[in-house]
Amino acid sequence: MRKEEIAIPEVSANGFDRQPISHPVVLPALEKEAALSGPSLSQYLWMVKRHRWKLVAFVAFSVVATVIVSKRLTPLYESTAVIDIDRQTPAAVLGDESRAANNSADVENFLTTQEQIVQSDAVLRPVVEKYHLTTPALRKLAKNKLLSSRLKDAPIELPGLKVTRPLHTFLLLISYRSPDAQLSADVVNEIARSYIRHTYDIRFQAASQMTGYMEKQLEELKAQMERSAGALANLEKDLDVINPEEKTDVFSARLLHLDNDLTAAEVDRASKEAAYNAVKSGSLPAAEASGQGEQLRALEEKLNESTEKFAEIQTQFGSSHPVFKKASSQITELQWQVDVLRRRIVQRVGSDYQQAVNRESLLRQDMTQAKAEFDQMNARSFEYKALKQEADTDKALYEELIRKIREAGINASFESSSIRLADIARPALYPSFPKVALNALLALFGSTIIGLSIILLMDALDTTVLDSEHLQRELRVPMLPSLPVGKFTMGTLPMQEMPADPDARFNRSAVKDALAAPNRAFDEAIRTLRSSILLSAGLEHHPRSMLVTSASPAEGKSTIALYLAAAHSQQQRRTLLIDGDMRRPVIKLGVSNDRGLSDVVNGTMHWREAVQTPYAYPDLDILSAGPSSRRVADRIGIVLRSILDEAEREYDLVVIDSPPLLGFAEPLEIAALVDGVIVVARAGRTNRSAVASVVEQLKRVRADIIGIVLNGVRADMSAQYYYYSARYYSHYTTHDR
Repeated sequence: MRKEEIAIPEVSANGFDRQPISHPVVLPALEKEAALSGPSLSQYLWMVKRHRWKLVAFVAFSVVATVIVSKRLTPLYESTAVIDIDRQTPAAVLGDESRAANNSADVENFLTTQEQIVQSDAVLRPVVEKYHLTTPALRKLAKNKLLSSRLKDAPIELPGLKVTRPLHTFLLLISYRSPDAQLSADVVNEIARSYIRHTYDIRFQAASQMTGYMEKQLEELKAQMERSAGALANLEKDLDVINPEEKTDVFSARLLHLDNDLTAAEVDRASKEAAYNAVKSGSLPAAEASGQGEQLRALEEKLNESTEKFAEIQTQFGSSHPVFKKASSQITELQWQVDVLRRRIVQRVGSDYQQAVNRESLLRQDMTQAKAEFDQMNARSFEYKALKQEADTDKALYEELIRKIREAGINASFESSSIRLADIARPALYPSFPKVALNALLALFGSTIIGLSIILLMDALDTTVLDSEHLQRELRVPMLPSLPVGKFTMGTLPMQEMPADPDARFNRSAVKDALAAPNRAFDEAIRTLRSSILLSAGLEHHPRSMLVTSASPAEGKSTIALYLAAAHSQQQRRTLLIDGDMRRPVIKLGVSNDRGLSDVVNGTMHWREAVQTPYAYPDLDILSAGPSSRRVADRIGIVLRSILDEAEREYDLVVIDSPPLLGFAEPLEIAALVDGVIVVARAGRTNRSAVASVVEQLKRVRADIIGIVLNGVRADMSAQYYYYSARYYSHYTTHDR
């Protein structure tokens, strides 16, 4: 039999790989759970497994390169000297510095300052000049002719020098690296000695400068002290007192006594004024409360008794009776005595009130005069205090300055022993740099972390579909079984294990070759896909027509449509395959494309006349696209509806292959006519956003999406693709039948 080429441009020819047996349709609850969950740990491990050889190669290269570079570096020897800064030893023999050892509240700042001093230019310059060390700054200036004149004044920076301080200690570790071990030790020891000399020099210079400055200030302070003492003596002479403060205290006591007397006089005057006003107004209780109140009450009692008797006599005797006249004259006499006594009481109370007023006035005058004298003396006392304080201050400063000058002179000649060389540096036996083993270990860990980061970053930046879980989490659309990579050659018929040539059916070698066909895994995946589609809605309600489409070309939709139709026909069920791609028809199973769907749309032929049955597939009918025509593609929707109405009554399943959905209009028209739509996506090539756009457009036209098929998967894409591998099928392709 002549081998004919099957045009399947969508499927790779690189072989096949493994594929899971089945992917059940995702229920809504599981679909929501999958959308909410992120990538699991096993997926991250699988990413690493996919790129493990790249990661191993990168790590090995990094380690080897690190070892080679470390071996080629010049070895450096490091020597260390220990400086002991004894904070218990005073920095001076006199003054506050001699007692500052246990009173320092800022030890950390002091030690940090000493670290910086060790690395200063004043300490390093004598060492660099002694051993003729060349620093980067000096080399740069030496090469530059314009800056060579500044060579001597260039700042000193000594590479390889390191100053550290162990925690909770008063030690400074001075280390230096050099290719010469002996030179390294000599330089460190010389730096330590230079540091000790420098600390003494700066302290001596500071003490000398301070002594000279204080001597200049001493003369000015002495003159100021003499002026303040003279002003104080003149004020004491003017006041004619030795201590104005004592006299101020006497005035203050007198003023306080007068204030108390004035307050008592005001209270007495107020009470007598109230009594006078009450008696003057004729108030009987006020008069009785005075000094002659008892006499007044006795007269009033007699007057009342006489009045009562006169009332009785008046009723018994007439006005001319002697008894009546005697009683009347007695009442008149008593009334006159009461009135006279009241006037005397008023005069006496008024006299007491006037005396109280006079006494208050005198006390107030004395108080005003005493206060004026006190204010005058108090003002002069303030002036005296200010002058005395100024004189005492000038005297104290003068005496303190003299003491400081004497202490500075003594301390300047005293060399402090608080900083000393505790341990000298010795030449090292082995180089401290480079450390090949440590560098290799760091390169191993560093390159591993960098490699893993690159792997995860590449996976995060990859927008293509790698496995079904990506689409399941993002689109919430049912996922159908995935399909592995297939290898298709001329003469290979879909879903056929036996050779296509009838004469070769009894050729044992040909049968074994067919059993070992590279598409065996792909065929099994197609059967699983067909079963999942037909069983997803039950045996009684499975779809009678379906559309196979994709987001873009070369994703394998035509191959999947052909294999699905062939697999369904092998179940002895009548199947119709319609090629709905009018722009780019695909010749399937050797069927002629001279007539087809385009002729039916143009009305030149009935669809049954255009149907063809390929060899070796008696239950499969194919309606090819026919001659390519863009005009026919615009009218395919109306014609295809009538074809489906008739074909669904005659065939168990109608499979329609259409153009890619993005960019063409007819796939949406066909999707609205069929029972279900299958969306094909190419693993590792199709963009997830394109698949999402396809799903969104299908939902917009209310098409029933059966699911998404991920085509062309490989074992290295995800941990779930471990079936349909060569090793998995090795037990089934070597036995004779």
